[in-house]
Amino acid sequence: MEISELLKAVDIIDANAKPLGEVTNLAYHSSKVGDGTLFFCIRGYKTDGHLFLREASEKGAMGAIVENFNDHISLPQYKVADSRAAMAALADKFYDYPSHKLDISGVTATNGKTTTTYMANEIFTEHGFKTGLIGTVIIKTGKETIPADLTTPESLDLQRYLHDMVEENVTHVVMEVSSSGLELKRVSNVNFDLVVVNNISREHIDLHGSFDNYYHIKAGLVRNASKHQWAIINGDCPYSAPLAHETRAKVITYGLKNKDTDINVCNLDLTTGRASYTVKLNKSRLPQRFNNYPHTFSVKLTVLGLHSVDNAMGATLIALLHDIPVDTIRKALLNFRGVERRFELLFDHDIKILDDHFANSGNIHVTMETLSKMEYKNLHMVYAIRGSRGVTVNMENCNAITHWFPLLRMAKVIVTTSTAHVTEKDIVTEAEIEVFKEAMGKADVSYELHSELPDAIASALKSAAPGDVVLLAGCQGMDYGATVCLNQIAALYPHLDKELVFKALKNRVAGI
Repeated sequence: MEISELLKAVDIIDANAKPLGEVTNLAYHSSKVGDGTLFFCIRGYKTDGHLFLREASEKGAMGAIVENFNDHISLPQYKVADSRAAMAALADKFYDYPSHKLDISGVTATNGKTTTTYMANEIFTEHGFKTGLIGTVIIKTGKETIPADLTTPESLDLQRYLHDMVEENVTHVVMEVSSSGLELKRVSNVNFDLVVVNNISREHIDLHGSFDNYYHIKAGLVRNASKHQWAIINGDCPYSAPLAHETRAKVITYGLKNKDTDINVCNLDLTTGRASYTVKLNKSRLPQRFNNYPHTFSVKLTVLGLHSVDNAMGATLIALLHDIPVDTIRKALLNFRGVERRFELLFDHDIKILDDHFANSGNIHVTMETLSKMEYKNLHMVYAIRGSRGVTVNMENCNAITHWFPLLRMAKVIVTTSTAHVTEKDIVTEAEIEVFKEAMGKADVSYELHSELPDAIASALKSAAPGDVVLLAGCQGMDYGATVCLNQIAALYPHLDKELVFKALKNRVAGI
């Protein structure tokens, strides 16, 4: 595309050269620059793309989008007020507005985004749609599936993925929308058909400055929705429920506890850890399109956890708004085997091993509440401290753990900094270790601290007896936990079939 045509998509404040030439590539990382590349100087948390302008020029960039000119570099530069916003708009145009050619459902939540998107994708696939998926674990563009680096990709990457989906004849896309994705304008030019807010609770406080900032960023997905979009909102959540009255979108609400919603959950049974329940449609509150559905229908889930019901309800409403039959929804949810690291059952022999990502206090409370409803003898928890996320989120996580400690028959908390298993951005700081020690001491909770993940897991397995549960808990520091743990299990139980032991790792992305 001619650069003069492409630049019409943004407001150029000033330019040091006339826009001439053809743009054949877009890049915000200098390593991906070649001849014909338009380079974006993006200010990040740790570095500034303006520092790489000379390198981009030397590699053949034909121009750059900047917020400040560098007069010492002989490269055409186009000044904008916000290079992130410009990148989103220009990538959208460069890739020929792909989101307008797809049906896109965007899901935001503090907890449950990943599982909700996977469940919706499962239902769409069962119905026969050709699907795309964008989220924390993987990105699926059709034939290609790749591990995800970010929950919500940078806008340039996102628009390219959507373009690839159009090329692959994908029709329906479900994607996670993170708070960072919203704040950093990664989804600014995405045309959502439907948005979902499952819940909002305390998370990323250190990243966004305060809970108020985090909340308003999350709420923006619904508040900025148009009258042509649908908004699905969890009426149980005190923060998401008010958003039903703060949007131009057409709203559908659901609730497990709050019965003053459009769709309710009744007859919930969690005695086995796997939920069965009834979905009730309050027809008097719903649009006519729901008249084709029964007033009630039953659902059974194979995945564990109370939180899975919330996630399944979000996915169910996505499906209902796409006119998918109830029998298809029920079959897909029953067949859904879960998402890795989301209360995942890794091993079920004389002991059970569960894996959960423990991202924040809300996630921890829901996971622990599910465990409180399950039958087992003793719980052995290996907790990986969340590295480089600040003292606030780590203090809140610790307080959630100490709340449940006396209620779930734990003798101690086995904790690890996972030193050899995290990258630079996830290293546990001394302040975060001290926060953990302070919280455990204040609650008089015994703990055992290991610098290495394998040592912590070995300690838990050594203590576990038949009938016990071992919980691998933590975010990036526990990503390799399943691989480490199942290798140790294979050594402890040499008589067991190896295919059975390592079954959970078959299609795994994290920690392989």
